[in-house]
Amino acid sequence: MKTVTSRDNPKLKALRLLLADARKQRASGKSVLEGPHLVAAALDHGVLPDLVVVSESAVKNPEVLALIERAGQAETLCLPDALFRSLSELASPAGLLARIAIPAVPSAPSFEITGDCLLLDAVQDAGNVGTLLRTAAAAGVRDVLLGPGCAGAWTPRVLRAAQGAHFGLRLREQVDLAAFLKGYPGLSIATVAREGEPLYALDLTRPVAWLFGNEGQGLSAGLVARALRRATIPLAPDCESLNVAAAAAICLFEMRRQREFR
Repeated sequence: MKTVTSRDNPKLKALRLLLADARKQRASGKSVLEGPHLVAAALDHGVLPDLVVVSESAVKNPEVLALIERAGQAETLCLPDALFRSLSELASPAGLLARIAIPAVPSAPSFEITGDCLLLDAVQDAGNVGTLLRTAAAAGVRDVLLGPGCAGAWTPRVLRAAQGAHFGLRLREQVDLAAFLKGYPGLSIATVAREGEPLYALDLTRPVAWLFGNEGQGLSAGLVARALRRATIPLAPDCESLNVAAAAAICLFEMRRQREFR
């Protein structure tokens, strides 16, 4: 374990850039996990970091030490607490960062998905994207396609909101969602705030590609037109719409309910 005390250390500079820029993450194929929970989730799925950064106070924590040991041959840097805090977005950092290679999945046009999947159209809020990923994993939907304009899937806020769900999913970013729908063999459903079929009237027992859109504008008109069906969640008369992550949870678990209890 090497001690680093300078803010200008080249490895720390590179780490700051990676933490701050989703484009840098996509270009390098790397991301940074913060906290024991996310690091443990990665290790549990066989994702080994190549760099671990720990604070002086956290290095005394048995849980953190066990994770560092599980990281195997990863280079490990120990930082003074104040220097570590300069890397973190959190008010009370847990004292552990790990740089990983983003798990590779086939990209368009070579991939084929025939089962359930989630398509996100310009969902910009990182908390919403992370919650959508966590919900998809909980509902047993393993493929998530993020179109242009979505928050970066491997950014720190999305990782925190998803709470480790990333490592049970196959994530693809910057996907041409309209092109994907042309070849999808299952039922594609555009979720719309109004004038769709009531969600609970739909037969969701066959594979479904669910489309969810931007927090303010919803789905683009082009994607709505390409979907085979449109679905609306029935709401109380004085309520206009739901948060996109809440809407997705209702839809995915209605699908799960139909398959398990009909």
